[in-house]
Amino acid sequence: MVTLNPYINFQGQAREAMSFYQSVLGGDLTVTTYAEGGMGGDHQEAADLVMHAMLTTPGGLVLMGADTPEGMPYSPGDNVGVSLSGGPEDEEELRGVYERLCDGARTTLPLERAPWGDHFGMVTDRYGIGWMVNIAGGAA
Repeated sequence: MVTLNPYINFQGQAREAMSFYQSVLGGDLTVTTYAEGGMGGDHQEAADLVMHAMLTTPGGLVLMGADTPEGMPYSPGDNVGVSLSGGPEDEEELRGVYERLCDGARTTLPLERAPWGDHFGMVTDRYGIGWMVNIAGGAA
């Protein structure tokens, strides 16, 4: 089975951000630095940065991230958005995720009944990443 996983780039905050997402979504987080990946070399400032991080949640979601070393293009928040969606049976979990994401964030759209009948909300988290949460159907 082919899977599509969001991959978020950071600038020196990947470990902190991925740990935050682990606190929001739960699951297991693995982190490899550039030094551990054999890519520290002459660039000691990049050695401790995150070369690759992967968060795997109990529900099977996978979120990946890395730090962008000096000299590589970086445009925070402009090139990625994360969408989480589920049905009425996922409402409690999705509301909890939305509320935890709001810590230190800018709420773009409160999680409430949308014109199409679902509950929908948008938040830009403390790292500049846009999140959309959609709960299909459910109670009025």
